[in-house]
Amino acid sequence: MSAADPSAAPAAAADPDGPDSVRLTWNTWPRSKVEASRCVVPLAATISPTRVPDPSAASPPPLPYPPLRCKPPCSALLNPFARVDFAAKIWICPLCFSRNHFPPHYAAISESNVPAELFPQCSTVDYIVGGAGIPGVGGAPPPPPPVFLFVIDTCVIEEELEYVKMAMRKAVALLPEHALVGLVTFGTQVHLHELGFSDLSKIYVFRGTKEISKDQILDQLGLAGAGRPGFPKMPQQPGGPQVNGMHPPSTAGVNRFLLPVSDCEIALSTLLDELQPDQWPVEAGNRAIRCTGVALSVAAGLLGACMPGTGARIIALLGGPCTEGPGMIVSKDLSEPVRSHKDLDKDAAPHFQKAVKFYDGLAKQLVSQGHVLDVFASALDQIFNSLKILFRPKL
Repeated sequence: MSAADPSAAPAAAADPDGPDSVRLTWNTWPRSKVEASRCVVPLAATISPTRVPDPSAASPPPLPYPPLRCKPPCSALLNPFARVDFAAKIWICPLCFSRNHFPPHYAAISESNVPAELFPQCSTVDYIVGGAGIPGVGGAPPPPPPVFLFVIDTCVIEEELEYVKMAMRKAVALLPEHALVGLVTFGTQVHLHELGFSDLSKIYVFRGTKEISKDQILDQLGLAGAGRPGFPKMPQQPGGPQVNGMHPPSTAGVNRFLLPVSDCEIALSTLLDELQPDQWPVEAGNRAIRCTGVALSVAAGLLGACMPGTGARIIALLGGPCTEGPGMIVSKDLSEPVRSHKDLDKDAAPHFQKAVKFYDGLAKQLVSQGHVLDVFASALDQIFNSLKILFRPKL
């Protein structure tokens, strides 16, 4: 791999995300596909557009016009890394190398008169867009709020759970007030918390021993009538954004399980204060009973009923391998070691194929619903083999 720039080390230490709020899994770039394949952690980038920028950093003002895009299917935006021919009024996309003509209102550009999006220090800019057909402007309906459904593994020691709760409080505090949040906790059983029931703590419990279908989940939650006449719904947004041809209808389940941060921040904080490690006893010589697969199925089923076709995310915080029900990768008996890469190569991992089949079905369900699953887990080289179908791009 190529060496990192030593001069950038002090700046990276002071602000690891940099001025663009981007953090990479690796600080060096693989030179070949072979080197890339040897990376245990895949090469990826995380972007934090809501991060509060460094006050000392020069931040360009929002640009009061829509961005200039490359021709389809690339659609990349004009940026400082594009090559510009000022004489011919052409710019070359740095991603697909397509040649694009500047529109007439860019006719005055020159080497001494360039738009702000071409300034070297403007690698990240905000655009102010408006006009007909743009959500929230000119009478068009506003886009649906972002949705975050947290799935917390409670089969961990109390100290680790305290760190999880601390991180969750910080994460929720950074979310917009209109963002919808929900909470699922699991261990031996799955607990779906009804945040909209203010009188007391109301929880729906699912057994973790066997696979449960989406219809069974919705039936237990009282959402089985979603989409049928007479089932209570909030007003739809016929002109709103779509994913896979679906509008994002909001059923009564949104008011029960997914609430705006401004409405449930206190209730959520109380639930986190009361959250304890899984109380189910673990026999000597056994692993904790962890039904990860059922927990993810419940989360996916809930979002599929309440917020189909929206930008919803399931944020799963996992503390160990799944040992119960669908998606299991190792038994509860500690005498059975977690399968190694040699076991996978020799097809000697007894639970591997069933786990892959289950997660494949879950991935297809999430793709059809237009939702995202974020997994936070350690020992990625083991867990990723069963879950990798969830991280493959679906075109």
